[in-house]
Amino acid sequence: MISVLIADDEPLARKGVRVWLRGENDVTVVGEAASGAEAVRAIASMRPDLVFLDIRMPSLDGFQVLERAAPVHLPLVVFVTAHDTYALKAFEAHAIDYLLKPLTENRFRRALDRARWALAAQEELEKKHGSVVQMLDARATTATGAAAPGFLKRFAVRDDNRFLLITAEQVDWIDSAANYVRLHVGANAYLVRMTMNELEQKLDPQLFARIHRSTMVNISRVKEVTPDWHGEFEVKLLDGTTLRLTRTYRHRLLP
Repeated sequence: MISVLIADDEPLARKGVRVWLRGENDVTVVGEAASGAEAVRAIASMRPDLVFLDIRMPSLDGFQVLERAAPVHLPLVVFVTAHDTYALKAFEAHAIDYLLKPLTENRFRRALDRARWALAAQEELEKKHGSVVQMLDARATTATGAAAPGFLKRFAVRDDNRFLLITAEQVDWIDSAANYVRLHVGANAYLVRMTMNELEQKLDPQLFARIHRSTMVNISRVKEVTPDWHGEFEVKLLDGTTLRLTRTYRHRLLP
């Protein structure tokens, strides 16, 4: 399913997009936003695959929305506007399409098809790079003659228009983001399509410990653990990051 957010300060415009999406079996509308600030919050919390984004909105314009949202989650975008002066800037922002109001259904369908194609291509790339990771891990196991322990050794992560291979040991800590996890590597963060429960089963428990229902930490990055006043703990990492260790997961990290 393609999850869609509709961001437009005009209620009738939002309703029109929702109506046209109603008959699409592979699309689900996960939310709406009536301002730029609402759109940023919705993108961060809902992690939509696709956003129909008005350019002129209260508080933040469409381009500012993407700038604010990008460090957390950057969906595919179809810009929607009554002004044709933003077209070049929209495509510089890597928009899938640019729709002028008043919208026509035929033009809207074409934009939706472009988004489908882009998402399918993105998913195929992720699968291919995932296969490369598996192949590299298999070759490394064969070369060392060691028995395959079955733990995940590296990730293929998207970085703009390229993929990076990151070893598990490079990851400082991990938090959950709906159906994704976010890998924190130094000052950077990368989204991987996997749930926290799935990832916990794939990582070596000698290297990573789950310390919260939405957080895992690389044990080698932990500098100190201190109790707080209500029975939980603060986990400070070598880089100064502070995380929460709950009582439920205390035994994963502490003796």
